[in-house]
Amino acid sequence: MLKTLITTTIAACSLLAAAEPFEVKTLEIGASAPAFSLPGVDGKTHSLEDFAKSKVLAVIFTCNHCPEAYAAAGRIQETADKYASKGVAVVAISGNDPLALRADELGYAPHGDSFEEMKLAAKEANWTIPYLYDGETQSVTRAYGAQSTPHVFVFDAARKLRYTGRMDEGYRKSGPVEKSQMIEAIDALLAGQEVPVATTRSYGCSTKWSYKREHVAKDNADWNQRAVTVDTLDGATAKALAANATEKVRLINFWATTCGPCVAELPDLVETARRFQNRPFELITISTDPAEASKRVLSVLKAKKVATPQPREAELAQENRKSNNYQVKDGELDAVADAIAKDWNGALPYSVLIAPNGKVLWKHQGEVDIVEVRREIVKALSSH
Repeated sequence: MLKTLITTTIAACSLLAAAEPFEVKTLEIGASAPAFSLPGVDGKTHSLEDFAKSKVLAVIFTCNHCPEAYAAAGRIQETADKYASKGVAVVAISGNDPLALRADELGYAPHGDSFEEMKLAAKEANWTIPYLYDGETQSVTRAYGAQSTPHVFVFDAARKLRYTGRMDEGYRKSGPVEKSQMIEAIDALLAGQEVPVATTRSYGCSTKWSYKREHVAKDNADWNQRAVTVDTLDGATAKALAANATEKVRLINFWATTCGPCVAELPDLVETARRFQNRPFELITISTDPAEASKRVLSVLKAKKVATPQPREAELAQENRKSNNYQVKDGELDAVADAIAKDWNGALPYSVLIAPNGKVLWKHQGEVDIVEVRREIVKALSSH
């Protein structure tokens, strides 16, 4: 009992301390590289000493979720590949607390910032560089003074800081860029020259310090208070939904209260709707339950918090719709199915992603892999 009390007290104190904002000061030019020993996505622990033989060390604080970081992922690996034979080491560190991210901050990439998601993100980006996790204590991130993602620190052979700031002028652009401050700094150090511009303003999403968890808690509480509604759906309305005469990408999910996988995947779909709520995207659920099950349908939707995000509310009114949740009107199932997913065989669950003007971008029979869904949404939003 005493041990439990002590553990609980320590945890409470830690959360209390994490809730206090603090000033973060970026490492000054000429300062020594702060030591680190952090777990990597490769299953190994990496420390500063591991790179002692490198002529130049580039430490990049980045993450999975930020659009600037997501776009820069390929260029980070390309830099490592290009300069490996010249004695340059590139290390990526995620210092974000994954629990300090609101849902609507996650609408630009398939993954959040947990350690497990870092493994997936690194694999998808074909990274061979060390990708290290500092999200638990954030002590290394704070020691370096990383302000955003990405935030670059380039050190010389003596591990003195010679450049800090933005990575390049890519911002949210993937692929090659015309100017890279990080590469300019690396080239100068390899040539034995002074870095032409030693500091620049870093640019990207702010570091998600643990004290920001309180914002997440409030956002979650607000969502839990949102109204959950459902409307009936006939073939004519279904045709309008499928035609999608809006600027939004629509994910339509057919489900039923008697379908276990359907109900099981609803929380992930809701989380996805919340993630992309500030982008032109909406989730529409369609229950195939008979009219007599309307109370049960609404009960399940409420239990799973399948609400309409606030940014979508005004659009519903403009489209003369009452809800993003529907229950098929008795006798209209075939008309609804033919309008939205003509090749659907009727098995549940079934999901379809529709672009503006009605083009089907993706469809899936059965319970979804939510990462795949989010990947398809990111792709769709990037091209429309």
